Amino acid sequence: MYQTLLTELENGILRVKVNRPDKLNALNRSVFDDLFLLMDQVESDATIRGVILTGAGPKAFVAGADISEFNSLEKDAAMALAKRGQDCFFRIERCSKPVLAAVNGFALGGGCELAMSCHLRLASENARFGQPEVNLGLIPGYGGTQRLTQLVGKGRALELMISGNMINATEAHRIGLVNHVHPAEALLEEAKKLMETILSKGPAAVGHVIAAVNACGSPNDAGYAEEVRRFGECFGTDEMKEGVSAFLEKRNPRFR
Repeated sequence: MYQTLLTELENGILRVKVNRPDKLNALNRSVFDDLFLLMDQVESDATIRGVILTGAGPKAFVAGADISEFNSLEKDAAMALAKRGQDCFFRIERCSKPVLAAVNGFALGGGCELAMSCHLRLASENARFGQPEVNLGLIPGYGGTQRLTQLVGKGRALELMISGNMINATEAHRIGLVNHVHPAEALLEEAKKLMETILSKGPAAVGHVIAAVNACGSPNDAGYAEEVRRFGECFGTDEMKEGVSAFLEKRNPRFR
């Protein structure tokens, strides 16, 4: 089904590997094609309840964009490329099911942008992050200027983007770019544990949280209005009734 992704589904968790290890899993047109297909599958397949995204091989999550595709681009084509990358990462960010990035090496440029589009990020101790586009006379084009600023604040984001410096996993955790850091050999197992915790909660409620958080910062307090709307949508559902009943009966909920 996919040219550049390896997938494995177990107990509702779809593990996905970007599989171009000879290119350090760099993003090219084929990877983006596959990521669009992947998100169609994730949203439509009820057996998939969450996604863990990682990179093939020990060196890289995704080392960046495939720069060899940039040489022939003029302005309009470059803008179309950036727009397609943004559209793809919006699909991940707005997915109603949780998507975790397990960053197992280099996450630079487009790779860092891909990780930031996921809902949570776990990193191995050897992970490295950066937005080094200025070294090529470019800027991040797949949402990096916006998401990095949202995650770590304006000052830190600007420093990373205009210096092009790379940071290690410890620093990425300190500034809030990643949620957790683990030894490389434990990364996927720890990602699985976190996903299992998330999947033990009400699935519709998790989706509502994701959507409401994505609305944060919208003009005219629209994010707060979205929170109110989705809070109301939870009421009267079987999921909410089961959660409340389980709490009152002092038992674990049995969400479907």
